[in-house]
Amino acid sequence: MLRHLALGKTTRYWDCCKPSCSWPGKLSLASGATPVRTCDKNDNPLSDYNTATFMCTGQSPWVINSNLACGFAAASIAGGSESSWCCACYELTFTSAAVAGKKMIVQVTNTGGDLGNNHFDIQVKSLVLPTCCNSNSRHQLTND
Repeated sequence: MLRHLALGKTTRYWDCCKPSCSWPGKLSLASGATPVRTCDKNDNPLSDYNTATFMCTGQSPWVINSNLACGFAAASIAGGSESSWCCACYELTFTSAAVAGKKMIVQVTNTGGDLGNNHFDIQVKSLVLPTCCNSNSRHQLTND
């Protein structure tokens, strides 16, 4: 297990775009492993990773208990590259607001050119716009 402690930033987003870690050749996969799952515009899982597809709505966070959640994130991590971030898992410990002291384990499935170092942009499906994949819209949720 790799252990690295550093301060970082979290934000949240949902844009429906195909996760960058789902494109073939983004990272070396173990035999039998597949890239990040993608879906068609109706949220049906696809197996052809060479096509333009969408993020699956199943890539939303879930609660394990009152102190731990799991989910997916776009990330930019100091000292690494997209090939080292893609599909890697990180344990985040929140340090402020109502979630201070709580933890979240995220798997990096996306990257973002607008993210700073040690920035995790947590994927949170928009409850207001549940059919965003049926349009060509991109939706950014507010930071907190």
